[in-house]
Parts: sequence; C-alpha cells; structure tokens
Amino acid sequence: MTDRQNDKDMLRKAVLQERDALSAAVRLSKSRAIAGHGASALAESAASKNVSGFYPIRSEADVRLLLSLLEDAGARLSLPAVVDRQTIVFRRYRFGETLVPGGFGTFAPGEIAEVVDPDILLMPLSVFDYHGNRIGYGAGHYDRAIERLHMLGKKPLLVGVAFDLQGVPDVPAEPHDVPLDAIITESGVQWFSEPKSGV
Repeated sequence: MTDRQNDKDMLRKAVLQERDALSAAVRLSKSRAIAGHGASALAESAASKNVSGFYPIRSEADVRLLLSLLEDAGARLSLPAVVDRQTIVFRRYRFGETLVPGGFGTFAPGEIAEVVDPDILLMPLSVFDYHGNRIGYGAGHYDRAIERLHMLGKKPLLVGVAFDLQGVPDVPAEPHDVPLDAIITESGVQWFSEPKSGV
C-alpha cells in the first residue's frame, strides 16, 4: 500500500466515523437542504438528460428527494447496480418503482431495466476537498465506470453529494483520480469547473 493510499484510508475512516455519529433526524434535515440546493443548480440542465443518483447506504446523504425534484423537471433517472465485483451499470429508474438489492448494500432497478449512460452523475463519497478531489469507499466502482464512459467518448457532469463535515482541506489525490465538477452539501453548491447549462 502506498503512502497516499494509507492517507486516504485514514481520512476515510475518520470522516465516516463523524458522519455515522449524525442522528437520523439531522441527516434527513441536511438531505432536504441538499435537495433544494441541487434542484436549483441542476434542474434546468437536467431536463431531458440521463441523471444517475444512488440509493443511500449507511449514513450517506439521501438524494431521493433531489432525484424526485429532478424527475419533475424532466430528467430521466437511473441508479447504479453492481453487476460483478468490479463493475457498476446504470439502470433506468422512475421514481417510486420497486427496487431490488443492487450490491454493495444498496438497491437498484432489476435486471430487466434499460442500461443507460448518465449525462449527470450524482456520486456518493466518503471525503472531498474544495479543489474537486474525492475519496470513495475503496472499491473503485465509480472510477472504473467513469473511465468506461470516457472511453465511449462521453463526459458526464460529475457531482459529488455529501455533508459539510465530509469536506477536508486537501485530499491526497492520485494521477488517475478524476476530479468532480461540483459538490452539493447542505450549505449549497460549489463548482470546480464552469457551471454547465446544457450538459
């Protein structure tokens, strides 16, 4: 294990302990604020676009309200499903549809759902910094999914979703890490690239 990987692991563990300490009521309140900020920032650009969210696990911010608001604005939704230990795909989803276990503790549409390539990718994470760097959960699912999309010539808008307490001054980024375009927290939206009106 490299020094940077070790630093990432230590940061991940410390920040997730803080996030886990939040009460369910506090997480819900913060998630509602995230939904309001996210809808204001993304609704116009999300109309008629494929937007992938995620079904929250553990103490993650709950993006389901944000997904509902974006669908109301005309977005086509999808959720990630782990199809093997290395790969996630994004399955078409309409808000309120029945979900099945989707791997990694999450839920997703079933195998008959259409597989789509997202234009906007709402991403869970454990840690972020205010330069657009992120630390996931260590499995690399999103890194590989983004690489696959890039190989197809697609460049989705990468939007991290987290609570303020998950922010740190600097993430020990590695050369292969792809930075976020924006982060949404309960305090608002911060762009690291130029805000895009038509993804």
